[in-house]
Amino acid sequence: MEGDGGAGERTASRLPDRLCEMKSYLWRFASGDGMDIVALLKDVLELFETSAAQGRSVLDVTGDDVAAFCDECLHDSTSYQGTWRASLNRDVATKLAE
Repeated sequence: MEGDGGAGERTASRLPDRLCEMKSYLWRFASGDGMDIVALLKDVLELFETSAAQGRSVLDVTGDDVAAFCDECLHDSTSYQGTWRASLNRDVATKLAE
């Protein structure tokens, strides 16, 4: 796994400097061992590379609301919010069942 994480970080480091904020945002909300987010960053990078080859800018891909784009990317990933939400629901259900 250590090798996979290094490869993921190298992939993420290929993002243009102006997109490092997106990387940071995505990492903040990911949970688990980080492999989900590494795969997601790879997919985002490939999307931007393909779009750039077609002459499209980053904002052509993300739209003006970059955070909403990131949130949509995270939709199928395990996130801390999802983990906390599941924990809250489970804890409340357990207390109500007592």
